[in-house]
Amino acid sequence: MYFRLGKSRVRILPLLTITGIVLVFTLLWYLSGYSLCHRESSHCACYKCLTDSDPWFTGVIGEAPKPFLSRKYKLSEDDFNWWKHLQGPKHQNVTLYNETVDKLFQILTPIADVAEPSPDRCRSCAVVGNSGNLKGSRYGALIDFHDIVIRLNYGRTKGYETDVGAKTTHRVMYPESATKLDNTTHLLFFPFKTRDFQWLYKCLNPGESGFPHSNKIVNKDLIMILHPAFIKYVHEVWLGKKGYYPSTGFLTVVLSFLMCDEVNIFGFGADSEGNWSHYFGILRNKQIKTGAHPGQYEYEMIEKLHKRKKIIFFKGW
Repeated sequence: MYFRLGKSRVRILPLLTITGIVLVFTLLWYLSGYSLCHRESSHCACYKCLTDSDPWFTGVIGEAPKPFLSRKYKLSEDDFNWWKHLQGPKHQNVTLYNETVDKLFQILTPIADVAEPSPDRCRSCAVVGNSGNLKGSRYGALIDFHDIVIRLNYGRTKGYETDVGAKTTHRVMYPESATKLDNTTHLLFFPFKTRDFQWLYKCLNPGESGFPHSNKIVNKDLIMILHPAFIKYVHEVWLGKKGYYPSTGFLTVVLSFLMCDEVNIFGFGADSEGNWSHYFGILRNKQIKTGAHPGQYEYEMIEKLHKRKKIIFFKGW
């Protein structure tokens, strides 16, 4: 028995354990009600494309700015005035910001815009968070069958392959969550302050000192910098200005809608005991919540997208 994910055929007969059966029925639920033959009106080659027949979703996505910063898509003064409040007053100078970014783009390889949907392509993506609800989920094989696997910050794979998979095509990071990447993994760099751009420049020029962990951690040809205006867009349009700013996880979920034709979400939300824990760590403080992020509202928005069948939200066991 085979299941089609994107353009890949997955043999599921050996996986028909209890876990496998639940996964199959979840996927069949997602596909229910959709024609597998009549694809003339679809925007992509998937069974169900993100951009198909949902005016609300199409409208919200239609307000998105270009997701990646470049020489072509610079930060406007209005957007800078919003973004600067995420950092201390020392780095709120627009001149310093412009000088730093211009210097960085002198050595970065330009990244092309995200590709528009195409009727002859199905690009499937897994966004993998770090929630403790991944423990024992046995999602690993399913995650690895996606064309693009986006992991967040410190999210580990070694030793956790059964539950979270081993494949990583893109990793979201900022300086405080930095980890060394292999030579084929894209860095999705999320800047929250001017000093983040300064840190990235130092990482690409490791001979310069003054920044902790400023060694070469990424292939400079595979760096994609989230546009600060995109952070503002998610905060205002998706979250209704709730919280101080969006979490990296929710920013990644929304970003994936522009990068992918089909999106599945893993490892978000609290664990089975209601704790905001990580699958790879030991929770020592059960009072930890989501800080400046509107975590509960973000979770409810992901559930809303799942109910509207825009994504599949795998919640763990």
